[in-house]
Parts: sequence; structure tokens; C-alpha cells
Amino acid sequence: MSAKAITEATGKDILNRHLNQHGAGAATCRFATVNADTDWSKLSVDHPWLLNTPLVVKPDQLIKRRGKLGLIGVKKNFEQVKQWIGERINKDQKIGNAVGKLRNFIIEPFVPHTEAEEMYVCIYSHRTADTILFHHQGGVDIGDVDAKAVKLEVPVDSTLTLADVQSKLLKAITDTANKERIAKFIYALYNTFADLYFTYLEINPLVVTADSLYILDLAAKLDSTADFICRPKWGDIEYPPPFGRDAYPEEAYIADLDAKSGASLKLTILNRNGRIWTMVAGGGASVIYSDTICDLGGAAELANYGEYSGAPSEQQTYEYAKTILNLMTSSPKHPEGKVLITGGGIANFTNVAATFQGIITALREFQPKLVEHNVSIFVRRAGPNYQEGLRRMRDFGSTLGIPLHVFGPETHMTAICGMALGKRPIPQVASVEFSTANFLLPGGQQAQADLKSDAEVSSNDESDGLAANNHQHQSNGAKLNFNRKFFSNTTKAIVWGMQQRAVQSMLDFDFICRRDEPSVVAMVYPFTGDHKQKYYWGHKEILIPVYKKMSDAIHKHKEVDVMVNFASLRSAYDSTLEVLEFPQIRTVAIIAEGIPENMTRKLIIEANKKGVAIIGPATVGGVKPGCFKIGNTGGMLDNILHSKLYRPGSVAYVSRSGGMSNELNNIISKATDGVLEGIAIGGDRYPGTTFMDHILRYQSDPETKLIVLLGEVGGTEEYDVCAALKDGRITKPLVAWCIGTCASMFTSEVQFGHAGSCANSDRETATAKNKALRDAGAYVPDSFDTLGELINHVYSELVKTGRIVPREEVPPPTVPMDYSWARELGLIRKPASFMTSICDERGQELIYAGMPISEVLNKDVGIGGVISLLWFQRCLPSYCCKFFEMCLMVTADHGPAVSGAHNTIVCARAGKDLVSSVVSGLLTIGDRFGGALDGSARQFSEAYDTNLHPMEFVNKMRKEGKLILGIGHRVKSINNPDVRVKIIKEFVMENFPQCPLLKYALEVEKITTNKKPNLILNVDGVIATAFVDMLRNCGSFTSEEAQEYINVGAINSLFVLGRSIGFIGHYMDQKRLKQGLYRHPWDDISYVIPEQYN
Repeated sequence: MSAKAITEATGKDILNRHLNQHGAGAATCRFATVNADTDWSKLSVDHPWLLNTPLVVKPDQLIKRRGKLGLIGVKKNFEQVKQWIGERINKDQKIGNAVGKLRNFIIEPFVPHTEAEEMYVCIYSHRTADTILFHHQGGVDIGDVDAKAVKLEVPVDSTLTLADVQSKLLKAITDTANKERIAKFIYALYNTFADLYFTYLEINPLVVTADSLYILDLAAKLDSTADFICRPKWGDIEYPPPFGRDAYPEEAYIADLDAKSGASLKLTILNRNGRIWTMVAGGGASVIYSDTICDLGGAAELANYGEYSGAPSEQQTYEYAKTILNLMTSSPKHPEGKVLITGGGIANFTNVAATFQGIITALREFQPKLVEHNVSIFVRRAGPNYQEGLRRMRDFGSTLGIPLHVFGPETHMTAICGMALGKRPIPQVASVEFSTANFLLPGGQQAQADLKSDAEVSSNDESDGLAANNHQHQSNGAKLNFNRKFFSNTTKAIVWGMQQRAVQSMLDFDFICRRDEPSVVAMVYPFTGDHKQKYYWGHKEILIPVYKKMSDAIHKHKEVDVMVNFASLRSAYDSTLEVLEFPQIRTVAIIAEGIPENMTRKLIIEANKKGVAIIGPATVGGVKPGCFKIGNTGGMLDNILHSKLYRPGSVAYVSRSGGMSNELNNIISKATDGVLEGIAIGGDRYPGTTFMDHILRYQSDPETKLIVLLGEVGGTEEYDVCAALKDGRITKPLVAWCIGTCASMFTSEVQFGHAGSCANSDRETATAKNKALRDAGAYVPDSFDTLGELINHVYSELVKTGRIVPREEVPPPTVPMDYSWARELGLIRKPASFMTSICDERGQELIYAGMPISEVLNKDVGIGGVISLLWFQRCLPSYCCKFFEMCLMVTADHGPAVSGAHNTIVCARAGKDLVSSVVSGLLTIGDRFGGALDGSARQFSEAYDTNLHPMEFVNKMRKEGKLILGIGHRVKSINNPDVRVKIIKEFVMENFPQCPLLKYALEVEKITTNKKPNLILNVDGVIATAFVDMLRNCGSFTSEEAQEYINVGAINSLFVLGRSIGFIGHYMDQKRLKQGLYRHPWDDISYVIPEQYN
């Protein structure tokens, strides 16, 4: 939802900080907030005026008409206020149908005034303007404000002036001084309203005394989608739930997931103890499922409302499902058991198998509790990869131990509601439609043949079975907003955004529609340079240019008249304004959800000025079968083929919901000869084009024989359709249904999935709209359940009377399946180019060798623990991890003179970058510098394992002329020992369970130091032998594994990692010291030139 109510305290806090910056001249609102945790002593210290001022107290929980309800305490002292709140806090209060507890209160100073000083001000936004209401009398007895108040409309593309306020709003104010003060206040209030993206702001009363203006009672709503613009001015905003519904931590958790995700995740808990729980995919579908459950008598037992959509990841779906299952199984058991309805329409782009895998994981986790609560699960879903998703769900259901019934698109979307509530039988074997891989074969041919037969039988029947239920007079000639066809089979489009999957989907659609050329001719993406992107056109590859600037794309492709805008909610406004500057663009589809309403309204005004049609925002787009589709509309090719979208039918529809538009494609393809055109205008409060814009286009299009409208709760656009039916502008049969009929059955207000789907008056309810449409002459079913049957009835009548001749079926050409998708479906297999067993970054959380990164951090395993996971695929004992860290510390650096550090310094001084400099140092590591660890480990291990006495080992190496790696130091000796060796040796001796190889090496050291004092066990030797002891004796490795790590060179890795730290330090040191290019001095070079050249 975009427009969200805020508490009175929040609203007054915002006005305190911003209102007088516009010259309002209003008194600062003094207030204190109270809840069950309030410390009254501290409250009186923070607000000393509480102790010496008459007070007003009232609940602050979005309750309307508090004065009429007796919920305001007036002229009380501090102790009386405490008593007044104490008598009411956490007590049940019934307001209308809602029952809730009073938990939050606001205390303010009492402002002495007369009734004559009370006035009413309200500002609210709508599609084309902001409306300011003013009445010179305010207070609890104001009555019908709409009838009494003076209205001033401020169009979206204009500004308010003081003169307008004074001349149009304040005619009833006779006092000149007061009139000027009030005008300045309203002027400032409106500017604050607009600047801070309020959508509703009501002050009743506004008290105007001789000394100041006081805001007494306030109600407000903010456009929550403007948070990215207004957060610095708003501060942190908490949106409270409506009265009668408590805020649950689970709701806050899902809201947080939603805010962090590009997908949409919503959850509202209606009845924590209810037996009917839903987990529905899609904003429109979620409303329809709730409607159906309520229609079947389940309103009192409906536990939640919510939806997941927008292609959430497997992990996100798991988190969502886990939250619902936890709620479901933590409430008391129900004597009839509980049901979980996991439904949804036909997805456009969400991978059903991936989301189902998340749900299955959650179900597996809660399996014992689901059995304990006697839960039955009903699943219906379709869309990309749905066959695999349903298969996985069926397979899992056979092991779950509770009933789990699974259905696909062959079953009506809401049929599972009746099954779950025992209102309709559960089919034992669901009829599954034919499919080839993920490409369903076009169905319905027999149905079309039957309809054609009906048409032939009835061809001489002149009666029109539709006449009684439809107006038959001609259009009154009213001017249409967009009296043109939006799309044809030659439409060319530009796509804004690097949406490769959506573009390929459009091209595949073009191909099966037998278009001569691709519909997408160019893409615009400002974040890369101009280049070409490769796509498939049927079997061959083509290149589509990508431009950095919109102007370049437009000027180079004069045939383009459509722009599909995939820009984010933050940039969709600017990118759409830019494209409106080019007259050749006639239609713009805006996909993004969450664009602030003020921006959308400005876009609509600009587009209307230029005669450009906007589809969206918050839409999947639209489709013109056989011609053109927008982005991901229609879903994958299997659904396009199944719904016969590759060729035109006779039925045109308009819907708000993008997900439900795909379901309509399915319903209409089964009930009729198919879709001629379908548009999803978008779920926001202010869609760019309205229902009427498209219905009137369909009315004027001779190819459209039947119109379908899927409206919803909220807004009043459907009443424009009613008026057009009555006055004859619409004469074609119209089947209509508004979703959201369940809203009137809830005791508290529920915001549904779309921003615009919330009724602000009885007139905006779905029930009222359906009645009005039926009364106006539209065909309105009893519920969404029977929508398909009614469409089929009307269509059959049109066929029988000859007004529709069913379209011939034309088999579409085949389109090869993309390799990546075929592999995901499991249709092909290919050896992977790489294998990994240490890390997985594909899920919601990075995993190191099976341990989530959060656990790595929470357990504080340290760098040593990370090494154990990534190098050895297991959690090693803490002393092993400590050993790793000690090795890193002692090998980190050994001064600038050693070869590796020297190389790094020379490169850094030559101006090379960090990576190049460090690599030059690392390349010096080998047997002579630093890399002796592996060789040392092998030499000592072989000697020890073959039972060579230390003296025999020394003699053998001397005889073979080989150095003993790990023995000897250029500087250190038996008399000047290396402290690093001492530290590691003592740690190993004290902490390792056994260290035989280290002890063997120390025996060798005794022999070698007798020969020369500098032939000591050096750092390489002590680390190497201790490392082997760790591998062999820590209990985490088999002897074979330990030897394998020695053979692959794992021990040297500690030196490489440790010394990298030092090399980086030397690089940074040289840069910090700003050292110039290094040149080696001549006097340090011995020039040995052959004598013959001297």
C-alpha cells in the first residue's frame, strides 16, 4: 500500500518540524505519548508543562470520531490523566465492528477557545488534483463535511496562491486580519502537504484565537513509497495497524524481508486462532482467494491475508512459509483440524519450482507439528516450470504424513478453496493437460469445433439472447481518450533496462506469432557504453543494439512507437519524462512498482498533454495475441501456447492485476476462442490509463466481440464504466467482476496486495461496484469461481447468433528451448565445467563448507576457523585454528630485504597497482624462499615413517648432496634463537595431543647444530612438522586424507597467506612514503665482462 495512515503524534511531529518553514504562523504542537511501558515520572520531567497545565487526553490508534465515542478527556490535571488512561489502557474497546485494546495515548495542553474559533481543514489527493476542504465551523459536531465545506481544487501541474485561498476558500471569514492569517496557514499547510508527500491531512478543529492558530485533532496519511525521497524530512516512520488488529512481530519480520527484497512479500494476521491459513502467490490472486473463502462461509476462521510475488528466491519463500507455518502451529489446535491453502494464478516470470522448493523445505521442518495439528494442504499453481514444482510437491506429499492435494492450471484457480472447506469434492485423479517438456500443446480444438457446430445449427435463429441484458443503442459520440490500436504485428519497441530474459521472451513471442521482424529493435541502459547484445530469433542468433542515451536510440530507430520501461522505482519517473519528449513514442509501459504517487500523477498529466498512453506503473504490461507482448506478460512459452496467445481471438479484457491477467488468458482460452487483447493497467492507486480508456478502445474496435473487466476494491473507476453502459457508449457485451468482496466481512481495515486496493468509502467496496455494474447492464457472476462459466455462456450466445465466428486454429512454429531453461527443467544434462565443495553463494546466505556465514560470525571461529572450513571442509578443534592464526602472524613479514618483499617494493615504486605488486612478491616463493614448508614436511615425514634414526637421516641427505629443508638460517643460530620458532614449538608441545614429527625434527636439529650453530630448525621446519602432526593426530583426518594434503602442497599455503599480509603492508608503506622509481646502485653490481671485449 502506498497511502498509509500515521498516528496523530507522528503527524504533529512532522508538522512541528516543517510547517512554519512555509510561514504558517501556527503554534507548536505540544504533546506527550503514553503506552503501557511509560515511566510517568520521567514523562513529567521531559514535559514539565504536564504538571501545571490543564490537559486533554485521547487514544492515538487511528480511531475516527473519538469525541463522539467519548474517548477524549478534557481539562484534566496530570493525576486525573493518569487515572483516565489507567482505566482504559489494555482494555477492550468496541468501535463499529472492530474490537481492540487501547494501548497508545496522546496528552496535550488544553487550549481555551470558543466554538466560533473552531474551523475545519482537510487536504487529500486524487488522480488529477489535490482537494482542499475548508469550513468556518469545526469540531465534533461538524456533520457532513462534503456537503458543508468549500472546495478548492489544485491541479497536479499547478501551484496554489494565497489569492486563491482567500477568494475561493475563505468567503465565510469576514474578519480581514483572521482571513489573512488563515490563508497563510492553509497556504503553508498545502505546501507542506505537497513537499512531504502526504496523501491525506485533516485538522478538526483548527482553532484560530487572537494570539495564534492551534492544531487540535489531526489525521494523516503519507505516501510510503516516497520514503527514499522524504526519509531525511520524515525521520523513521512507524505505520500502525488499524484499530482492532494488533501489530504482530511476524508481520514486522515479513515487512522487513519485503523491504530488503525486489520481490513482494506481505502478511496480515486476521485471526491468530483461525483454522484457515493461506499462502498465495500474487497480489490479485491473494484477494480472490480471500474472497472465495469468505463467500464459502470461512470469514470467521480465515487466519491471515498475504501474498508472495515478484519472483522471490527459494530462501525468501522458505522464510515466508516458515513464518506462516510457525503461526499456524503455535496457536491452539482446532477440533476440525486446520487447512493451508497454497494457491496462485499462472505466474508470468516467477519460477514455480524454485519457490515450491522453499515451501517444501519449510514443510519438512514443521512436519511433526503439522501432523499434530491435523493440517490438510491444498496446492494449485501454474507458470514457469510449474510441472517440476508440482511434481516435487506431489512427491514430497507422499512422505509428509498429512493430506496434501496438488493441482495445476487444469483446475480452476479457486477450486481448492471449496475442496479445503468441504464444499466440493476432491478429485481422486486430477486431469492433467498434455505437455511436451515445458511446452503445453494448444488445447480446446474440440471445444471450438463444438461451438462452430452450435453456430451452424443456430445460424437462422434471429433472436439475440443477449439483448435483454445489454444496451443496444449507438455510442453518443463522446470523444475517446485513445481511439487507436496500441499494438499491431509491425509494432516496434525500445526496452529501457538490461532485462535480457524479458526481451528474449518478447522475441520468442514474436517468432511464434509469425512476425516478419523482431518487435524489440533497441535497448537503453545508461550504466554501460553503447554495445550490442546477443539474442535468439527462433533458431538463429541476432544482435540488438544497446544505447547509453535514449536520444540516440530514438533518433536511430524512427519506426519505434512503444517504450517498455523496466527502470527501478527511483529512476522510472525521470526515464519516462525523458521519453515523453520524443513525439514518435505513443505508448509507454512502466513496470516498476512503488513509484511515489505525486510522480505518477505528474507523468499522467504530461502523457495526456502529448497524447501518449501509459500502461502501469506496477504492471506486467499487456498482450496483443499474434502481434506484440510487453516484457514478461503471458509467462513462459508453454502458457502462451496453452492460452493460444499466438493468434488473436474475439475477447478483449482489462485488469488491474498482472498476475490475474495471465489467469484471465487461461480462463478466456478455455471459455472462448481466445484473447484479442489484454491489458493490466497496474495495481497502483493512479494507473496511467484507466479501465475506460481501454474499454472504449475495445468498443471502437470491430474485431472485439466481447469485453471482460476485472476490477477490484478501492477507487471509483468502475462507476465510469457503469455510466458508459447506461448512456450507450458501451454497447458490446461486458462481463465484469470486482475482486475484494471479502473486505466488508473483516472487522478491521485490510490493505490488500495492490496499492490501490483499499476501500475508503462504501462506494469503493467491491460489493457495491459489482451491484452497480450488474444494475448498469454488465454481466456479473456470483463470484470469481463462476467467472469462466459466465464468459463461456455469453460467448456461446454470441456464437449461436452469428456475432462471433470462432477463430481457426493455426499451429504455431516451434521455438527451441533455451539451454539454461532446459537444464533447469531437467530435460538435458551436461558435465559441469567446474566443481566445488567448499562454498555456495547461490542461496540467501553464503555458506562455507556447509556452515552459513551468519553462524561463522556468531560462533566467532576466527580466521583459523574460516581456514579450516575452506581448506579442509570441516570445523577443526580450536587449538588447530589457533595454530593457523599463529602461523599467519609469525610468517606475515620478515623485513624488506627478503626477495618477496623486495620485489613487491620495486613494483610499488614503479607505479604498479596493489595486485601486480603483491603477485610479483608471491612469485619469488619457492624452495629457496619461503616455500620450503611442503618439501620440509615431505622429507621429515618420509624419514620418520621409514624409521630412519635422526643421524641416519642427516647422513643420508649429506650423502645424496641434498639440503634438509626446514634446517638452517642466515641470521639466527643456536646462540641467537628465532623467537618465532620458540613460540610455535611451545604452543604445539602444550596443546597438540601428539607431536612425534616435531620431536623428530628437534632431534635432527641437535645433530645439525653440532656441525654449525646456524643449522637450526627454522620457521619453515617447525610449521611444516607441526602441520603434519596436526593432520595426523587431531582426529579429524584419516591417514590417507592427511597424506593427500601433504602431497597437494597444503602446508605451504600458510606461508603464502601469511606473507601476503606483509607484502600488502610493504606496498602501502611505499605508497604512503611516496617513494619514486627504484634503480639499483651501480656500486652494488659486479660487472663481469668477458676479457676479449675489454
